[in-house]
Amino acid sequence: MKTIQRKNELMPSLNNQNDEPENENNDSPFPIISREEFEKISKNLRTLSDVTAFTKALVAPTIQAMLEAEMENHPGYKKHSNSGDNTGNSRNGYYPKTITTSEAGKTAIQVPRDRKGEFEPLVIRKYETIESGVEEKIVSMYAKGMTTRDIKSHMNDIYSVDISADMVSNITDKVLPLIKEWETRPLEKIYPIVFLDAIHYKVRDSGKIVSKAAYNILGINLEGKKELLGIWIGENEGAKYWLGVLNELKNRGVEDILILAMDGLIGLPEAAKIAFPKTEIRLCIIHQIRNTLKYVSHKEKKKFMDDLKTVYKASTEKLALENLEAMKKKWPQYRFALKSWETKWPELSTFYKFPEEVRKVIYTTNAIEGLHRQFRKVTKTTSIFPHNESLMKLLWLAQKDITKKWTMSIDNWGMIIGQLSIMYPERIEL
Repeated sequence: MKTIQRKNELMPSLNNQNDEPENENNDSPFPIISREEFEKISKNLRTLSDVTAFTKALVAPTIQAMLEAEMENHPGYKKHSNSGDNTGNSRNGYYPKTITTSEAGKTAIQVPRDRKGEFEPLVIRKYETIESGVEEKIVSMYAKGMTTRDIKSHMNDIYSVDISADMVSNITDKVLPLIKEWETRPLEKIYPIVFLDAIHYKVRDSGKIVSKAAYNILGINLEGKKELLGIWIGENEGAKYWLGVLNELKNRGVEDILILAMDGLIGLPEAAKIAFPKTEIRLCIIHQIRNTLKYVSHKEKKKFMDDLKTVYKASTEKLALENLEAMKKKWPQYRFALKSWETKWPELSTFYKFPEEVRKVIYTTNAIEGLHRQFRKVTKTTSIFPHNESLMKLLWLAQKDITKKWTMSIDNWGMIIGQLSIMYPERIEL
């Protein structure tokens, strides 16, 4: 009680700033503090709480003073001036409005109006009820993976701002036009290496909870820097879908991809051969190994793996094929597991065409799996997304933070691009 009394003593002229005036035509809806009053009150501040309370108390009068200044410029004459007579427009009192700011929480103000309804203030625009700084904080927390309930609690505890889950959703929806712009932005003409992989989430669709994939395409540009080319959300897609995605990349300016590294996504290799016929398609070796070992007895895995290494670590394709044949004879009980190596050999054997420096980069899809690990940190608090848009909003906001750190070229890029320029002299200009 003593603290409240002290604040009231320090700021008597500002105590009632949140009380709505009885008459909306009141000439002075809020007291405008003078410099002398400001200095007098400032000298009496003793604690940090006093400073905070004083700062909050200044928000409404300051905004009010700015509105009054704008209104004075709008009709072109000062309040009560005779020069405004017979001009066709005049002041018409005030209307009440409650705004939310990070400094003072909910604040009541009185917005001036004119008889023609033409006055549109810049400090607080029509229909604007929440300060952009508050919106930025909400969007930032959403991007870090906080739930709407957590954001509501945090804004109330720290900023004394009371918001609803619907307000959080409406505020974050403002990024949707930015997402559309990002999805259609121009891309580079050539990407030496492109990775494509999926990460799965639960999403509500037509009243059902279904598993949907966020397909991410990560490119390495000619400078050796990573660039997220796009995010596509879908279910079990086929060649037709992938052809549409790759044609979208072409429409955005991509003319050539040297190496396309991917997991075993159905229909993608066929679509890639149509959209980018010169592109070398490479399946992820690690995923292939994992799929093979699923069928191998636990006690035989170590010996089997030692033999399998002679295939995927062979120096040439010829040696790799010889070692694969030797494995089929040595492990006849697992011929069905090795059958997939023969079926997928055209995409797996691409690996052997390149020197060691390039192999290290395309050996796995670790570059894009690293991105997925960071996505999971953000999305782990949401077990089920209400719709595709909510998932896309969170992934796009997350990638904004993640990609800010992609300022350096990948390791040993000078050697890698040098090797690729020798292998593809007509396609790379350094």
